[in-house]
Amino acid sequence: MPVIMGVLNVTPDSFSDGGDFARTETAVAHAIEMVNAGADIIDVGGESTKPGAERVSVEEEQRRIMPVVRELADRGIRLSIDTMNASTAAMTAELGVEIINDVSGGKADPAMAETVAGLDVDFVAMHWRGPSSGMDGEAKYTDVVREVLGELELRMAELIIMGVDPDRIIVDPGLGFAKKPEHTWLVLANLRQFTRFGNRVLVGTSRKRFLSPLLEDGTNAHERDRATAVTSALAAEAGAWGVRVHDVTSTRMMLETWGAIDSERPPLPQRARTSFREPR
Repeated sequence: MPVIMGVLNVTPDSFSDGGDFARTETAVAHAIEMVNAGADIIDVGGESTKPGAERVSVEEEQRRIMPVVRELADRGIRLSIDTMNASTAAMTAELGVEIINDVSGGKADPAMAETVAGLDVDFVAMHWRGPSSGMDGEAKYTDVVREVLGELELRMAELIIMGVDPDRIIVDPGLGFAKKPEHTWLVLANLRQFTRFGNRVLVGTSRKRFLSPLLEDGTNAHERDRATAVTSALAAEAGAWGVRVHDVTSTRMMLETWGAIDSERPPLPQRARTSFREPR
């Protein structure tokens, strides 16, 4: 079953729960709730990356997240940090954070790759075409699956050249980032083209706006949790290493149901797997 990464937004403006967990006490309590519900890792973020969001200063990001990270680390909770800042990555790694989850794939901060290369952490490199403030204008594709795969492959090669251990790189196709709903659905439908590579794949569909047309009230982000659970199960079916979600309970239930079915299937024949870093 995939790793479940529980989303903890310590921000005033995130699209689904902005302000709900801005206080350290409420953030820590919610993280504990997610762990009790079955989250394997808590992904703490101090900067919104919703469409149109403007960047915040590094100092403000760290002011928001560091008290939460310290307390959760002291409790032995496994942590990931959702950040585009190298100094935040280094600071949180000192506290035992296991994963740096960078939606820019290390492009936003030129020091990120070198910093991560020197840390004992895994690194999530997401498909990224530019900052949230203008990413909708970058959603132009002729063949979205081929182009996203190619751009991720190029980014991985760059990260490896800059010293990042290829075995520590997790790739994320960036659903909803610089992608119209039709692009996101095509990437989801072709996830096996991403997971057949040797690198782990993280999939994040949680409460994203491309799910809205499926719902009676698509404007309510919380109403998208059931659709999130279904798409997370489909990601598991496609071989995803992990799923990133806000509502852990519904996703855990869906994944356990999928796992019960999958465990009864006859084993598939072994197929050769290539890697992003091998020529094709």
